Amino acid sequence: MKIMVAECAVGAGVPEFILEGRAMLGTLLHSFVACGHEVLYPTSEMMLEAGTAVTCGRFEDALEKISKDCDAGLVIAPDEMLGDLTQIVEENTVNLGCPSHAVRLCADKLECTRVLEKENIPVPETKGSGDYKGDYVIKPRFGCACEGIHRSSAGILKKGFIATKFIKGEHLSASIMTGSTQLVLTVNRQLIEINDEINGEISYQGGIVPYYCDRNDEIIEVAKKTTTVLGCNGYAGVDIVLGDEPYVVDVNPRPTTSIIGISRVMEEEIADLMLKARFGKLPDAVKIKGAFSFRKDELFRL
Repeated sequence: MKIMVAECAVGAGVPEFILEGRAMLGTLLHSFVACGHEVLYPTSEMMLEAGTAVTCGRFEDALEKISKDCDAGLVIAPDEMLGDLTQIVEENTVNLGCPSHAVRLCADKLECTRVLEKENIPVPETKGSGDYKGDYVIKPRFGCACEGIHRSSAGILKKGFIATKFIKGEHLSASIMTGSTQLVLTVNRQLIEINDEINGEISYQGGIVPYYCDRNDEIIEVAKKTTTVLGCNGYAGVDIVLGDEPYVVDVNPRPTTSIIGISRVMEEEIADLMLKARFGKLPDAVKIKGAFSFRKDELFRL
């Protein structure tokens, strides 16, 4: 098959995310090529070792042009942009990622939390406006990763921000593939730092893949229910803080940095699983050998 893999930071040349984007894109390109597929990817300047680079101007134009020439495609971008970009893919080829309506729901952190809450999925208490007092995490209503996130004890929410109750516990994620069935690839440990000297700034520093604890079954059950309720398909990452319950704190309807570690410890090719989720049948389980831990800055610069 001819497959398009489009990563926004590489395709549009976004400096602050380009190292992370290149690492994810390279992982996916190598996997699709290893499965025997022809792979095209848009780029603003840099060429990667695998796949065929298509130099582009405006990222959206390149996405439309390349997707029309491919049998299937996948786009990775910040959540607030991903819905519109996914719709372009859907209009021109088979989308290997989450459908655009699910992407838009996940991108709206307030609405996403409300939907999960209605389905009795554990989520932190969340405020969308007004003042707050206590121990809260302040984050943009629309946004990705830890961008703009900080811890605060009191204040008035600015427009475009939400406050979620701080949950003390382990910071984890579940990487899940969804097709006609669901397949959890790994539960992962997230290395999260809270810098109280800089306005309580919260930052993602890396991860451990996979991560096992005696509550993995509980975590997996919540992750599966979450992606079902939100209508996710293909790969998604569910961020969880494991306190007295596994609290869902974010849902990423796209490949995340965890795929870099997963691809190093999983015998199966992640590209093959993406195609099986869309066109075939997912296996009942994957084979994991060993573990992989990384610090963000070290890995992305390899």
